Amino acid sequence: MSTGAQEAKSTASQALIERIMLEHQLVTEEQLKEAKEKQAAGEGRLTEILIREQVMEESRFLKTLSVILDIPVMDELPVDDVDVELVRELPIAFAKQNKLLPLYLQDEKLVVAVADPLNTTPLDHLAVMMDRRVEPVLAPGQKIIDAINQVYDRISGLEGTAGEVLQDEDLGSLSREIEETTKDVLEMMDEAPVIRLVNQVLIQAVKEHASDIHVEPFEQDVVVRFRKDGVLHEILRLPKRLHASIASRIKIMGNLNIAEKRLPQDGRIRRVVAGKEIDIRLSTVPTSFGERLVMRILDKASTVLDLEQLGLQGRDLEVVNEMIHRPHGIVLVTGPTGSGKTTTLYAALTQINTPDKNILTIEDPVEYQLNGIGQMQVNTKTNFTFASGLRASLRQDPDVILVGEIRDKETAEIAIQASLTGHLVFSTLHTNDSASAFTRLTDMGVEPFLIASSILSVIAQRLVRRVCPVCRSPYRPSQEELRSLGLTDPRPGDTFFKSKGCEECLGTGYAGRVAIYEILMVDDKIRELIMQRADASTIKHEAIKKGMHTLRMDGLEKFRQGITTAEEVMRVTQGDES
Repeated sequence: MSTGAQEAKSTASQALIERIMLEHQLVTEEQLKEAKEKQAAGEGRLTEILIREQVMEESRFLKTLSVILDIPVMDELPVDDVDVELVRELPIAFAKQNKLLPLYLQDEKLVVAVADPLNTTPLDHLAVMMDRRVEPVLAPGQKIIDAINQVYDRISGLEGTAGEVLQDEDLGSLSREIEETTKDVLEMMDEAPVIRLVNQVLIQAVKEHASDIHVEPFEQDVVVRFRKDGVLHEILRLPKRLHASIASRIKIMGNLNIAEKRLPQDGRIRRVVAGKEIDIRLSTVPTSFGERLVMRILDKASTVLDLEQLGLQGRDLEVVNEMIHRPHGIVLVTGPTGSGKTTTLYAALTQINTPDKNILTIEDPVEYQLNGIGQMQVNTKTNFTFASGLRASLRQDPDVILVGEIRDKETAEIAIQASLTGHLVFSTLHTNDSASAFTRLTDMGVEPFLIASSILSVIAQRLVRRVCPVCRSPYRPSQEELRSLGLTDPRPGDTFFKSKGCEECLGTGYAGRVAIYEILMVDDKIRELIMQRADASTIKHEAIKKGMHTLRMDGLEKFRQGITTAEEVMRVTQGDES
């Protein structure tokens, strides 16, 4: 078709659309006039402008066209059923620009989702390209764009848990390749370089056992950092112009709305990296320099360690083993976010997981899959909270219940009632030490007599970094270093190590982490103090008199064993009384 014929056809199509919109009172003449002025200024097609500026409801427009043109409307597109072979040779830029997506073949006709069926030129091109008759169905424009993103993501071999990330390239050279491209990066989010860069970031994070990936935009550049062993390390620094394409690629992987940049969003990415299934929790927040993305990596294949491997030793190990085999009561684990509370509880559950016990968990999120244990995921969108999940689990005849976190009075009271009616309950709290758990529950509004009668023990914990076993060497600490930890002279058999840093530990001198613990057993005297609403320091001093090791004491013991360093113990136990 000649250019002149195409223009005439386009003009006739627009005239028809204008008449339909006015006759069916979708817009006023004044609104139409303003939109046509913006169209003439190059701000997009007429219908796109009216819908974008919320002058016209897209759903009403599509329903009106459906009746007039006898074309069905699809509110939801069958993305999973789209025949990728039909789409593979269709350029993604063409599909997005014209908001159309081939869905499937029906009686030798190609069924295509379109947002504007009167814009027939792209449909004509598609018919020639595919050598098929085209049968349009109507769908909202944003739904079509979202479907295009998901389908082309699947074509690239990366969709869902079956999609394995295969590339393994040098991250530095790959970023330089993208920086040197002359193409507009806003058009690159679906093409190989950006996909490869994001894949390689994931591969490197998994290889280095990073727990989080941070993508942070600043005024001049974009910084990619990994959190490894609880400490952030800068991995990559890229020009600011790459941020939009990288952020869009990651958001597509997490099934987020790439057009929404003003509100926080949460998503989930599932990939297989080097044969391991990785579950990634994605969070985006708007900042003054663009969207900040954080990906928390959960390795589904990770082995849950036993309590001794986590760092429990001697008397503390015996006490915890005795606690977790009790028939009823509450065992609380406290500490800040990222201190390993969930891992400790998983290890405890694994130890008592026998065929004669019914164990249920309510978590947010489910971090590891535990065989033989019923695990429930909190979902605030459906109002499935810790409290409602705990209520439901009590009707499932459980022996042991794990509540991911006690956040409010309602959850606390249900957990207490569960323990008082013959169930063993594990849960977590965010407090700085073990004794503060009682005042935290009291502040929530829980009666002291309920706290005193239900809680068996409170375990406070932190994670300290292990000395790198590759580059470590023995040394003798200075007197000042020993005094900072409350030591006088080393004991016979003490072994102190320091590391200078090597490739294995990325020059940090540390590799891996171990927990330090503070275990407060609730006996008659502690119960009496709880009933009297005693403050946390009074309860802690009483527990220390009864033989409790504080976090500082346990850290000191691991320092003496050469597991960690004095600096690490001081870093995580600032303010701890010992």
